[in-house]
Amino acid sequence: MHTLSLPYPDDLLITSGKSPQELEAELAFLLAAKLFELRRLSLGKAADLCNMEKLRFMYELGRLQIPVINLDDDQIAAELRDD
Repeated sequence: MHTLSLPYPDDLLITSGKSPQELEAELAFLLAAKLFELRRLSLGKAADLCNMEKLRFMYELGRLQIPVINLDDDQIAAELRDD
């Protein structure tokens, strides 16, 4: 597995009011959430990326108003068709 090192200024810690570990966990979550939103990662892979259980990750996505189910127009139409 590869590792990402991301420098951040000390004032980010001050303004966030978080410990370095809490801030880094939040940044990892936000990265995973965005990659999930862009459909670059599945729900499970995104949850793994930020070391969260799937259910907790889904809850946190909801807090950010990121839909957990991303269907395109054709998929929605297929779901709504009365077959």
